[in-house]
Amino acid sequence: MAKRYELSDEAWAVVADLFTETHGRGRPRLSDRLMLDGVLWVLCSGAAWRDMLERFGPWSTVYQRFRVWRNQGTFDQMLIRLHLRLNEQGLIDLQTWMIDSTAVRATRASSGAGKKGGLTSLPITL
Repeated sequence: MAKRYELSDEAWAVVADLFTETHGRGRPRLSDRLMLDGVLWVLCSGAAWRDMLERFGPWSTVYQRFRVWRNQGTFDQMLIRLHLRLNEQGLIDLQTWMIDSTAVRATRASSGAGKKGGLTSLPITL
């Protein structure tokens, strides 16, 4: 059973071929699955990369893999596969739409008004 924010064996089987194992010199490469689990943990928990759990390996390694996969479009390919699979299973309702919005309250000063209790401009007299 997968832990929280980690891929199950079934989910990994869907996307495993998107990740290529390259063998080079030096240290053995850490598992792409472990690195992906670390990425998912950071993104889902909202924690900073440096606060990542040690079981995923060095945070800098996980972050580097995240950047490489992002630049290669690996996450886009994963999303396309997920969308196609869910659509084939009839689990996507095309009649339902959601728009997410964030409201940011503007201060009085943003519209040109002065701050409360702040300095006001002196009237010009001739």
